[in-house]
Amino acid sequence: MSFATESSLDDKPEWFTSDTSVQYQKTSAEQDPAVGFFYAPRTLTILGMMLLGLVYVALTPELDDTVTNVKIGVLASIGAFCVFGMLQFRDSLLLRPHPALWRVVLSLGVVYQLFLVFLLFQNKHDARSLFKFLDPSLGVPLPEKSYGDACELTWDNVVSQVFDEFVLAHTLGWFCKALIIRDYTFCWVLSVMFEVMEYSLSHQLNNFDECWWDHWILDVLICNWLGMYLGVKTCEYFEMKQYSWQGLAEIPTLKGKMRRTMAQFTPKSWTKFEWNTTKNFKSYCTVIFLLTMFLICELNAFYLKTLLWIPPAHIINVLRIFAYFMFGIPGVREAYQYFHDENCKRIGPQAWLLIGSIATEVLIVYKFGQGEFPNPAPTSVIYFWIAFLTLLTVYPIYQFYLLPKFQDKNKEKSKTQ
Repeated sequence: MSFATESSLDDKPEWFTSDTSVQYQKTSAEQDPAVGFFYAPRTLTILGMMLLGLVYVALTPELDDTVTNVKIGVLASIGAFCVFGMLQFRDSLLLRPHPALWRVVLSLGVVYQLFLVFLLFQNKHDARSLFKFLDPSLGVPLPEKSYGDACELTWDNVVSQVFDEFVLAHTLGWFCKALIIRDYTFCWVLSVMFEVMEYSLSHQLNNFDECWWDHWILDVLICNWLGMYLGVKTCEYFEMKQYSWQGLAEIPTLKGKMRRTMAQFTPKSWTKFEWNTTKNFKSYCTVIFLLTMFLICELNAFYLKTLLWIPPAHIINVLRIFAYFMFGIPGVREAYQYFHDENCKRIGPQAWLLIGSIATEVLIVYKFGQGEFPNPAPTSVIYFWIAFLTLLTVYPIYQFYLLPKFQDKNKEKSKTQ
């Protein structure tokens, strides 16, 4: 008796019986022979190219440098996994510039999550040594730096803050956040709340100790506003744009062909995010949840660099910020689809990984932060958060339970009169 039986065609998995990737959902532009090559399956071709590369490595004389061999081997392993993900992972909701790009982003998200899980199982000393292995200049305590020592509104003080590395990071960061969130009000609330978090946690991190005008004028009213304004205007441009994708073969002029090629790096279509915070209890909870995740992700950057002794301008911090931008674009898009589309029964993989990575970073900060922040929170901060959390709890009870009942009673009275 054989324990393995051949299954019928109906029992085959979906990936076996049909190809669900985007090439079978082509628009007329993507069916154009001039770009059709890029949307046709190339799994065996790419596999052959990857194996040829590995053959070349196998035949290359060995290096005696162990550190270099380990670094190259790790990068090659990540690259091989990304090639697999590019070919075999599910497509995202995003199609431009090519679905393969977002599969690679998903692959890198998996790699980053695995790295965070590995880091979580290390102790503080070994984690710092690991980064020192990546860059010998790391592994030393960061110098103390406070922005709240000279708060007089003098020219020298203002200039020293304006030319700080965080000013450009604020503007560019909020431009990117606006592209992800696609809502002006949401961005403003997030901007103000982050400054509140800086006030609340300045007893732990010196970087959060800033002058009042640095918090509210330089950060919120200038840098953050400029970044989110440009980002929202970009969103409005994509929202109002007429999307008519024409194939390269149908465009007669070279200039037109060049424009179509550049347009490949813009969205295929644009979905306006309408978060509707006060519409119902589900929308309210959705916005609070996303707001919390954004704030935690921002705070993790400061705590991780402090605990792991990584300078703010180091390439590792820059890569993390860029990675979260790439993770956030499809992740928030999938989260929006899940929370606002009744036909969407499960959250997308990009959103799932994004939430998992942020939560794992929180666990790392909690584990490595034991004994690192001995100063207790000021009483005013504790009272503020008690009042704020109470308000967040009382508001939905009034808005979504008591107010509708009151309105229904008034309608009944008006009918009887």
